[in-house]
Amino acid sequence: MSNQEQNWIQAYMKETFSEQKKARRWGIVFKSLTFLYLFVALFMVMQSTALKPGPKQSEDHTAMVSIKGMIAPDQDANANAIVTALRNAFDNEQAKAIMLHINSPGGTPVQAGYVYDEIQRLKGLHKDKKVYAVISELGASGGYYIAAAADEIYADKASLVGSIGVTASSFGFEQTLDKLGVERRHFTAGEHKAFLDPFSPLKQDEKVFWQEVLNDTHQQFIDAVEQGRKDKLAGQDKTKLYSGLIWNGRQAKALGLVDGLGSPGTVAREVIGHETIVDYTVKPSPLAAFTKQLGLALGTGIAQQVSQPGLAM
Repeated sequence: MSNQEQNWIQAYMKETFSEQKKARRWGIVFKSLTFLYLFVALFMVMQSTALKPGPKQSEDHTAMVSIKGMIAPDQDANANAIVTALRNAFDNEQAKAIMLHINSPGGTPVQAGYVYDEIQRLKGLHKDKKVYAVISELGASGGYYIAAAADEIYADKASLVGSIGVTASSFGFEQTLDKLGVERRHFTAGEHKAFLDPFSPLKQDEKVFWQEVLNDTHQQFIDAVEQGRKDKLAGQDKTKLYSGLIWNGRQAKALGLVDGLGSPGTVAREVIGHETIVDYTVKPSPLAAFTKQLGLALGTGIAQQVSQPGLAM
């Protein structure tokens, strides 16, 4: 190799290393700017949360507890958070009434049942405080289950209300495996241990058993609605009412599922008589909310939906 070729190779390698160094430096700069942006955004979220003005809890007011989104253990509308907010609201003497502000498609029967039972318990301890449920866009299934614990239920004329039923779904892939020539090897102890396995054929006796579980859970839902609404549903076609159908607010009022039409503001002002509303909802920390917005919890949520079949309202 000639000296000229060696010099050319050395110059090329030197230039390559120089470009790599520049790329690393720019990479560090961009990463630093990204972290700085995230830090500033998080700081702004925390500041907006901390500085947000609101009515004082030391004044007479209507205590509001929001139930938004899916009612499930890993969601903002989980039973622990809702119950904590309810207890705080009931314990404050200046909270003259409790308002459940509901916008939920439902959730798990267990979580909805926890909240329903706690509302009934707290009402028994604080007989001077009434509970009002106000449904905005959606008060369906588990959302209506909780609303049924209130003394009175209100909704907008276009709100969607009802869906008094229970559902459980999965898929069956056993024929797909046969077509692909894949042999399923699943070992269990217990004849029916794998009856929800989507890769195993569904047996008739297991189908009957699972339907019995759904029917019994549905009856628990019906009993809660009957206990909460009492004679307000008298004269209605119960078969249709508890079929899982959903109605708008105006129709729900005619059926006795809600007592009247109104928003949180109008109910606080015209029904409760205390227009000032104080929000007792337990909110996630700014950091948790911020990371959730970035989608860091997406993978976990999808995995849970795929791997944990169960009942839903």
